[in-house]
Amino acid sequence: MSPTDSATDLARLLDAARADFAAATTPPQLEDAKARYLGKAGAITAQLKALGGLDPEARKAAGAGINVVKQAIESALNERRDALARAALDARLSAEALDVTLPGRRRPRGGLHPVSMSIARIESIFGSMGFDVADGPEIETDWMSFTALNNPENHPARSMQDTFYVDMNDSEGRPYNLRPHTSPMQVRYARAHAQKHAAALQAGQPFPDVRVIAPGRTYRVDSDATHSPMFHQVEGLWMGQDVSFQDLKSVFLQFFQAFFETEDLQLRFRPSFFPFTEPSAEVDIAFSSGPLKGRWLEVAGSGQVHPNVVRHFGFEPENTIGFAFGMGPDRLTMLRYGVNDLRQFYESDLRFLASFAA
Repeated sequence: MSPTDSATDLARLLDAARADFAAATTPPQLEDAKARYLGKAGAITAQLKALGGLDPEARKAAGAGINVVKQAIESALNERRDALARAALDARLSAEALDVTLPGRRRPRGGLHPVSMSIARIESIFGSMGFDVADGPEIETDWMSFTALNNPENHPARSMQDTFYVDMNDSEGRPYNLRPHTSPMQVRYARAHAQKHAAALQAGQPFPDVRVIAPGRTYRVDSDATHSPMFHQVEGLWMGQDVSFQDLKSVFLQFFQAFFETEDLQLRFRPSFFPFTEPSAEVDIAFSSGPLKGRWLEVAGSGQVHPNVVRHFGFEPENTIGFAFGMGPDRLTMLRYGVNDLRQFYESDLRFLASFAA
């Protein structure tokens, strides 16, 4: 278009720009239309460049007219931009709209892990028999995990237990490990009470028995249908001036009858060996009915606390006697609920775990 000051020509240019802007349905189309009028090679730019061929008076008048049209085109462009932005926002809001009249989406109700339920049950049963519950660190010193339990360095009984170590030592140079059992809590608990008991003994007074269980996670290199590298254990300790195997049998019988909610079971002790007890015994149970009828099942290890361990506890074996025991809540959970593979407890299959939710 040649330079002109004709109001008609400028009006046609403005109408064409508005029409092109209105026809643009997307931001890229609108930017293309803008370039045709306001770009470097656009119609308005060409009009302004052509002003140089006019005399000063004509250039002034024509330039004023072109600037008016340019401002009107820019205004139409901004209006169309705003309209497209509003349309995009309306479409998004419509697509993401929530129908508040629809029923809400409820999150499924969770529940305790079956092993956690068993541990809580164990704590409750032993609590009713006067046992405290002790909790402690899962990273222990080698001394607490083994030496204090009459299991010195290079002892063959360590071969299946001293399996996970941490790359650090305590102030005396003893290495740390992931505890292979919760027995270190027996040591910690007994040593915390030894001074009080010694004072009572020196005064000629009877001292209260030490009764404690220590549930928690433990670690060993072991993995199959009935073993896991991380598993749970409950260690127990009862020490006093007159504690016998008769008390041990009574405790176990009451516990298993309560845990499995039946008196229709038998208890059996088999001679065994543990470094920290002497004599030692494996504990078996057998049900008189149900799918496991007549089968003897190993459920715990036990024994009279070894004199060396009694000394490490801070007591004197001449006037303190007692028993210790250990059992696996994982295995007890399998027996209670009829689970055949321990690994199912740790595969995070919600379908499996949901079957235990109350």
